[in-house]
Amino acid sequence: MSTKEIIQELLSHADIKINGKNPWDIQVNDERLYSRVLAQGSLSIGESYMDGWWDCEQLDELFNKILSARLDKKVKNKNKLKLFIPFLKAKFLNMQSKSRSIMVAKQHYDLGNDFYSKMLDKRMQYTCGYWKNAKTLDQAQECKLDLICKKLMLKKGEKVLELGCGWGGFAKYAAEKYGVEVTAYNISKEQVNYTREICKGLPVKIIKSDYREATGIYDKIASIGMCEHVGYKNYGTFMEVAHRCLKDGGLFLVHTIAGDDSLTSTDPWIEKYIFPNSMRPSIMQLGEAMEGLFVMEDWHNFGADYDKTLMAWYYNFNKNWDQFKTFYNKKFYRMWKYYLLLCAGSFRSRRNQLWQIVLSKGILPGGYKSIR
Repeated sequence: MSTKEIIQELLSHADIKINGKNPWDIQVNDERLYSRVLAQGSLSIGESYMDGWWDCEQLDELFNKILSARLDKKVKNKNKLKLFIPFLKAKFLNMQSKSRSIMVAKQHYDLGNDFYSKMLDKRMQYTCGYWKNAKTLDQAQECKLDLICKKLMLKKGEKVLELGCGWGGFAKYAAEKYGVEVTAYNISKEQVNYTREICKGLPVKIIKSDYREATGIYDKIASIGMCEHVGYKNYGTFMEVAHRCLKDGGLFLVHTIAGDDSLTSTDPWIEKYIFPNSMRPSIMQLGEAMEGLFVMEDWHNFGADYDKTLMAWYYNFNKNWDQFKTFYNKKFYRMWKYYLLLCAGSFRSRRNQLWQIVLSKGILPGGYKSIR
């Protein structure tokens, strides 16, 4: 069989055709694509798309079909050594050490606040929204913030620690709406400067430092969208930091992308172009890390809402692209489009999850009542 026939046979298991008529079918612009993909795997799929070697009208649905059919598990890559390198690096190096953790901040989060302001909601939330009672992205993100505050049972005057604060949406919301004092840690220069500006006059302290440097004792702790950057070698440290900083009887909420299998490395394309050293945790990995430290009170999965969130981000990104053409080239546009729609498809296929986990330290009189 030719390389084209091998790939077509594989894609047929997911109802995908090469140069077909369906919006999720792949349109090949360069015949070299087939040998490149078979030789280099998922990294080359993304890179060849960035290079314009293939197109697809509906990328999100293409990846939904690929991942739902688990084609990624069926591929036997010729160049196994190349694919094995990320695993070896993760196995023998701490890819999320303090020195390496700054890499994702510089490459991804420090792209520029103007860029993200055009893609995200008005509160600059770069994590999954909660769409249960929402019709717009702004509403979904506010519902998410309020859900977190209610799950943490925030009370006026309480001291709250946030591990990784993004652009300060939670810190600002919790301080304004619930009257709490927030101390937040973040290593992104752009995000820290932005958060300090929007939180002026509020009881919010932003510290530009790694989460492992957190000190003090707090009533409640939140980590929203940072656990994905912790890495499997550091889940124990992550939980230990929270345990050290949480008062007896306090609550700790973790909001994180997650998966249904335990990984020690991430997708090579995501690793190279989007989130260096990132990794989605599993139930087993987080369970082992929290064992002996916390009581698991609530585990909420609303991963399907991330599909809606990502599609809303893509709509905003695409709508506002003309404003950024002079700063970023066409290859960047294709990279960002590929990233957003690949991720949307991964959540639509239910291969990726979004968890909110509520943990307690010590005894909660009467127990914890779950909130949805």
